[in-house]
Order: sequence, then structure tokens, then C-alpha cells
Amino acid sequence: MRAYIRLMDAVSRLCGIVAMALLAAAVFVVCYMIFVRYVLGHSTIWQTEFTIYALMAATFIGSPYVLMLRGHVGVDLLPLALPERGRIVLEVVAGLLGLAFCMLLAYASWIYFHEAWAGGWRTDTVWAPPLWIPVAPLPLGAGLLCLQYVAELMKLNGARQ
Repeated sequence: MRAYIRLMDAVSRLCGIVAMALLAAAVFVVCYMIFVRYVLGHSTIWQTEFTIYALMAATFIGSPYVLMLRGHVGVDLLPLALPERGRIVLEVVAGLLGLAFCMLLAYASWIYFHEAWAGGWRTDTVWAPPLWIPVAPLPLGAGLLCLQYVAELMKLNGARQ
């Protein structure tokens, strides 16, 4: 159990680093796009689309790291009013509901990814990259988020004992 928690925490930290790199790449590309458009006077083709995809990928791939740090938005009025045991029960229920939602998201996004891959779908832009590339972070991030939810539930079980 502890090995799984350590492994998932390490994977989630790696996801945080990847998300940070994607955000940095998006900032760099926006700066490049501004330079090319307004200083050189050239048109841009791929920069806006890349920035959108990088930001979306950072959001999904970084989500396990945010869960590990408990950084998602939450309302703690009720948990703070409950005794310790009630708080743990509430956290377990919320974790199970979050896990169920993420499992559905991972499943549905995997189907979408597979259809884009198998169908050879491309975006409807001038750049026209294969659509499976920007869709891939969705099932990857949702799947890793499911695994991190399991680790978080295991941590709650360890705190209870």
C-alpha cells in the first residue's frame, strides 16, 4: 500500500513538472507569435492552436499533482464542523464520487481518443495536426487522476488506522 502511494505521488509530481513545462512552452510560443506578427509582420499558422492545446494538456496532465496537493477548489465549512470521524467519512465519500466521475471521464475520453486515432481525424485548421495528439492528454490525465484518487483514498485509510 505504501509503495503504491509513493509511486503515485512520484508520478503525480512528474505530471506537475510536465504541466509546468507545457505552460512555459505556451508562454514562449505566445511571445514568439507576438514577435513574428508585430515585429516581423508575418502571419502565424500554428502558434494559437499550439498554445490552446498546450494549456489544455497542462490542465489535464497536471490534475493528479493538484489532487495530491489538495489544491482543487473545495468548501470546508461542513468538514470543519464535523468531528474527526465524520470528516474522514465525508472525505471518503467525496473521494469515491470523484473517482467515479474521473473513471467515466477516462472511459469516454479514451473512446474519443481511439476514434480520432483510428479515423485519422485532423483539426480543421491550416496547420491541421492529427486530432489524437491534442486529445491524448484527456484520457491520460483522467486515468492518472483516477490512480491518484485511489492513492488519496488509501492515505485516508492509513490515517484512520
